Formats: sequence, C-alpha cells, structure tokens
Amino acid sequence: MRELFGKTAFVTGGASGIGLALGRAFAEAGMKVMLADIEAGALAAAVTQLRDLGLDVCGIACDVADPASVEHTGKASFERFGNVHILCNNAGVAAAGGIDDISLDNWRWVLDVNLMGVVHGIHTFLPHIRAHGEGGHIVNTASMAGMNSGLGFSPYSASKFAVVNISEGLAARLKPLGIGVTVLCPGFVRTRINESGRNRPERYGPARIPDPASPAGVLRARIAELTRSGLDPSDVAAQVISAIQDDELYVFTHFGPRWRAELEERFGAILAAMDKRQPAGGHDQGSGSDY
Repeated sequence: MRELFGKTAFVTGGASGIGLALGRAFAEAGMKVMLADIEAGALAAAVTQLRDLGLDVCGIACDVADPASVEHTGKASFERFGNVHILCNNAGVAAAGGIDDISLDNWRWVLDVNLMGVVHGIHTFLPHIRAHGEGGHIVNTASMAGMNSGLGFSPYSASKFAVVNISEGLAARLKPLGIGVTVLCPGFVRTRINESGRNRPERYGPARIPDPASPAGVLRARIAELTRSGLDPSDVAAQVISAIQDDELYVFTHFGPRWRAELEERFGAILAAMDKRQPAGGHDQGSGSDY
C-alpha cells in the first residue's frame, strides 16, 4: 500500500507510546486517524496534542478485550471517516509471570488484551476492508518476546508468540486480496508498558507487584530499566510506515549480535531436533502438508 494520503487509519493503544507515535506519523502523512484507548484522560490529551498540530485525528474509548467495545469503535470510525484502510492492533499490557506465583488473573488479562484484542480488531475491521475493495493493511504489534523465550514462563511472551503466528497465517490468506499484513516485533522502546496495571479493569482483580527480591521482581526491574533507555516510539512508527509501503511482513526494530543470537539459539535447537528424526538413509518421511 504505497499511497497513504487521504486514507484512514485506526490505532488501538493510541493514547501513548507506539500507538500515539503511529497515529501522529499516519496523520502527518495526510491520513485521517482514529485513536482508540482505554485510558480516557491520556486519549483526550493525545487528540488535543495532535489537533493542535493541524492533524485530522479523533479519539474514542475502547477496551480491546471486549468485542462489543471494538465493534462500537469500528462503527464510529466508519461513520466519522468512511472507509478504513489501515488497522493497527497495537494495544498491549504486561503482567508478572514466572513459576513462583502463577496468577490466573494475570494470564486472563494479558491474553484477553494482547491476543484476543488482536482477534477482535481483525473480526471487526477485516470484513469492512475486504468489502470496500480499496486495499489496506493490518499491523499487529507483537514483540521480540514473541520470537524467543527470554522472559521464561510468561503470559506476555505467550500472547506475543500467538500474535506472530496469527499475522503469518493472515498474511498468506490476504495477499491475494490486496491486503497486506505486518507483525511489529519491537525490542525495548520508551513506552509505559511496565505500568500497564494503571488500566487494569476490576474484573481481572488487583494488579500484584512481585517481591523485588523474587526472580519475577528482578526481571521486572531490569525490563523497566531497559525500557526507559529504549528506542524512541517515533523511530518505530517510521519503520512501520516503511513496512506498510513496501508490503513487508516482519518489522524488527532492533538489530545486533545479542538479538540475533537469541533467535539463532532457538531456531538452531528446533532444526537440530528435526534433524534427529532424519532416518539413516536421509529420505523425507513426508511432505510439508502432512500434519
């Protein structure tokens, strides 16, 4: 999707961080933008900030974990702007994982937002994009945590692995329809992901901060430190726009020996395990379609 000017984008998690940066970048490219977020105060401030720059931006409250809420925001977007061309399923949260205190509420909350929020966005917007026939692009925000298991037993990692898979499968089905898909896999970016509990709905119970001395607590502090010194969200937004225009499936915001080594270790272990199953004669035991 090379031409963005005059088209419309819908961005969840749009009140701050990567979502706000995406909204600004789209609007500066001449797009109409609907920002959706569960944090009403931050959303109002973000819309005011962008409108003061002369950008065509609106905001709407949205809980991506609630399919009815996403459906409502979709209808409001269509009524306000007409056809939507770019969908950014960007809203995300993080909560403590680990094996010491397995909180089912944490797992439900993170999976409902990070995984089902993506599904709800696709469910609402994909039929619309297909129907208007003007082409489009879906951007799903995953994470480098969706490509390796460095966080250990973690609802965040589990949700992001799922988003990567969803995006890969969706891309194959939508390419013939002229609809692109990008999965965004950022490393550490200066966002408030480590403060996700501020928007946690009561139905998931109170946010529980792990003991700072516990493995989960130590990991939480380390991630907070790395996030504070991470990449600026505007740099991520620029990479996403480039990927949309070039129809690229993957966006990895960071590169370096450490990031590459983590992937090589995982993929190498997978290939080594497959190689162990190779029979002595080296003959293929089945085609790729045999599941």
